[in-house]
Amino acid sequence: MEDRFGRRIDYLRISLTDRCNLRCLYCMPSEGIITKPREDILRIEEILKVADIALQLGINKFRLTGGEPLLRKGVIPFIKALALKPGVQDIAVTTNGTLLKKLGKQLFDAGVRRLNVSLDTLDDEKYRQITRGGKLKQVWDGLQEALRLGFRPIKINTVALRGFNDSEVVDFARLTLEYPLHIRFIELMPIGTSWMMADNSFISCEEIRDMIEQKLGELQPFPKVKGSGPAEYYSLSGALGSIGFIHAMSNHFCASCNRLRLTADGKLRPCLHDQHEVNLLDALRSGAGDEDLKQLFLKAVALKPANHHLATGAPETGRGMCQIGG
Repeated sequence: MEDRFGRRIDYLRISLTDRCNLRCLYCMPSEGIITKPREDILRIEEILKVADIALQLGINKFRLTGGEPLLRKGVIPFIKALALKPGVQDIAVTTNGTLLKKLGKQLFDAGVRRLNVSLDTLDDEKYRQITRGGKLKQVWDGLQEALRLGFRPIKINTVALRGFNDSEVVDFARLTLEYPLHIRFIELMPIGTSWMMADNSFISCEEIRDMIEQKLGELQPFPKVKGSGPAEYYSLSGALGSIGFIHAMSNHFCASCNRLRLTADGKLRPCLHDQHEVNLLDALRSGAGDEDLKQLFLKAVALKPANHHLATGAPETGRGMCQIGG
């Protein structure tokens, strides 16, 4: 499929649940969110049906997100079923890493090879603070297990926050000298609860890069790491991994966007930052056939905007990241 701006759409991010076992400051309020009743969440067989339609339309890459996707009951059998579908080229998982040690081998055996792990600090107390109670050791043990099992690439997604983790930028970069990890610094996006943090906490990728180069030397261009993400990659001399920068605000990557998003409650969303959604759940449960579902996909593609407008001060309304799918 191509949208009206000539972008090829071949990637679907599937949110398996709106539930999470952490309460990160920039993602959701301290009391959490009002999660959808179970009956309003897509069933596993319904998600597989959506995947069938996506494959028929040329989508061949899938990323499983949440909330925390590894909390979803039946996630391993689901991944196995998805991996067996003809035409599937890639299945990746975005996780907070807390369940990786427990489920890593099952994920690997199910066919997952690529992981994105959200990690914003290497300090135990800061981790407890930003996640409102999480334990850094759980994530670190999970990363070590993932490395041992042979997941490649493993990308660490780090939201850069001025006054919180900017003093750790160099420490994160040093990880690539010791481990084959791909550290990706992401500019804070004003979505949901992070809207109120944006003015004081934002730090650009250019500033982060300068901080790294001042301490560790010049960064060299690095070949693009496998995946459909928008990061620009560099490496330090002798590094086993790479350092990526996602300019979500200062230099948006919308011109190359190749994705749609499926929310846990069955809405097909053409853009993370646009409020348009196409209701697949109602169509599935009213008996829509393949052609009807294809038309809904095409409608979503036609709704994709040329670019988001967050940097120009567009008001933030609607759902937060944890409800859309991180």
